[in-house]
Amino acid sequence: MQLSALAGIGLSLPMSGLLNACSNHPEHSLEFKNLISGLLKDWCDGMINVQINNPQNLEEHGALGCPSCSHIHGRCMDAVYPFLYMADVSGDEKYIEAAELVMTWAENNVSQENGAWTVIRNPKSWKGITVFGAIALAEALHYHGHVLNETTRKAWTKRLEKAGQFIYKEFTISFTNINYGGTAIYGLDLIGDVVGNPDFIAKSKKLSVEIKDYFTANETLLFGECKPDSKKLSAKGLQGVDLGYNVEETLNSIVMYALKHKDESLLQIVTKSLNSHLEFMLPDGAWDNSWGNRMYKWSYWGSRTCDGSQPAFGMMAHINPAFGTAAVKNTELLKRCTADGLIHGGPHFVSAGIPPCVHHTFAHAKPLAAMLDHWQHLPEINKNAALPRTVADGVKHFKDLDVYLFARGDWRGTVSAYDAEYHYKYDFRQASGGALGVLYHNTVGLLCAASMAEYQMVEKNNQQEQPGKDIALTPRIEVFINDKWYTNLYDLPATVSSKDENATIELLANVKLKDVDRNIVEETASEFNIVYTCSVNEMKIKVSTNQVISQSTAFVLPIISPNNETVTKVSDTELKIQKPEGIVTIKANAQIKIKEIQGSRTFNMVPGAEAIPLEVFFNEGEKELLVSIKVS
Repeated sequence: MQLSALAGIGLSLPMSGLLNACSNHPEHSLEFKNLISGLLKDWCDGMINVQINNPQNLEEHGALGCPSCSHIHGRCMDAVYPFLYMADVSGDEKYIEAAELVMTWAENNVSQENGAWTVIRNPKSWKGITVFGAIALAEALHYHGHVLNETTRKAWTKRLEKAGQFIYKEFTISFTNINYGGTAIYGLDLIGDVVGNPDFIAKSKKLSVEIKDYFTANETLLFGECKPDSKKLSAKGLQGVDLGYNVEETLNSIVMYALKHKDESLLQIVTKSLNSHLEFMLPDGAWDNSWGNRMYKWSYWGSRTCDGSQPAFGMMAHINPAFGTAAVKNTELLKRCTADGLIHGGPHFVSAGIPPCVHHTFAHAKPLAAMLDHWQHLPEINKNAALPRTVADGVKHFKDLDVYLFARGDWRGTVSAYDAEYHYKYDFRQASGGALGVLYHNTVGLLCAASMAEYQMVEKNNQQEQPGKDIALTPRIEVFINDKWYTNLYDLPATVSSKDENATIELLANVKLKDVDRNIVEETASEFNIVYTCSVNEMKIKVSTNQVISQSTAFVLPIISPNNETVTKVSDTELKIQKPEGIVTIKANAQIKIKEIQGSRTFNMVPGAEAIPLEVFFNEGEKELLVSIKVS
């Protein structure tokens, strides 16, 4: 009934009448407005602080300098939209100047004759990002173009038309990762309206029909984040799904298009999809993308170069109030990860002394501006409704991912046997092989979070270099033979089963130890069981084998912990970590060691966290390890 009512409302350009439009928002909705208004100003000022003002060098003049990267991000012109929003609402000329500077830099450095913009100054670099810049420019012109002088406004509109022509000619629904074709649905429709080109609008409608074939059969998860073919299945028959790209980019486009055009069938699909994706939001507003096949860009709060999940979930909060909770809590998390006006790529960048990449900020500023531009027509948005994972209890198996979510008492966890790969040739290994992707406790927060098995610069223009030694944060079994690493993380055929009896959850993973080339270790035990047991008061992990262990083999348990937390060694088999909200106690039936690291913590870019890399080795002649985690 709600969806039928929704389909009868529709939106004019680009969104002027969401269902349950409110002229007077309740106070808790205004709290959200104040949050995003303040954060947007902070981010815009932070970007201006790093904007390069050097008229003598047009290769950099007007660009946003990046505190962490040695190159200028070609997409920094996306900031034109939040800059013009701030110019309009504040009347401060500095924001108009910033917008004009960043657009001038783009025209001088990344603009192409065919209407595209490139991801870096190299004209041969990736041009698909044109759709994101074009949407930002279109929204800036539509809502705030009146703050520009007429000459500039006309020039930018003409440039937008050229970008639209490139997207119109080059984009199909699956010419590359689905986020591009999916985002072009809203992009072409919006651009077509702004520049008055009905061909763009017609192609947008065609893409909106085709996108309906890109949702999984059981959980309606959007798929297609993989190469070379978006419909390629894994050995287990699974498709490429990435939570970060879906919630922060593609679903935004689908929601905004479907609302505007009263597309009821598309709204039915996207509502199911949003509900399924929401299952993976942690109670603190983080997106659990530990298993996603593009998790190499996972920054705990989302994905490094996407826009943010606020529009998709905020604009659909009248369908499910928990969607509004998701929009608010994720924004609060982004604020906690902001320092000196820029978003940092994870919760521990500041404590680890890692400079931020400016890309996070200019991308995530856009959806906040969009929310504010549509504010008078948004449904009620607050965090009064509980997130699914906040109130969860038991085990949920996502068949389309072979990923298990479990919850008991204050514990929340993810176990992954997902085998879909991003690339057909190279292994950018996310949490798999029966590994624990996330362990979270409502009292003390994040305790375990997966990283890539080996950190790699999959997108060298969009990732930061790993500082220091690369130590994986994914809990795992491992053995080294002649310096070759064997671990269950590379065991894609691994299986997981579960049961929930007598108030205790048990997940059993059957795994093999393999190297990156998927060769099984031969010199020692290769087949293991990992049993994850969760009760109200304790999380236990048992690792066992029926084979002879002839080489030094360990279970590695990196515990997420910033370097200001005190670690106390109670004995060889017990240690305590003092967190602000409680004490984490870890015990084992063998000596607990800490991997050799510089300083007191290791840091990993995915998901942007510090950790204590604990390891527990099998004693000679023993075939079982027991590790327990308690919080008090």
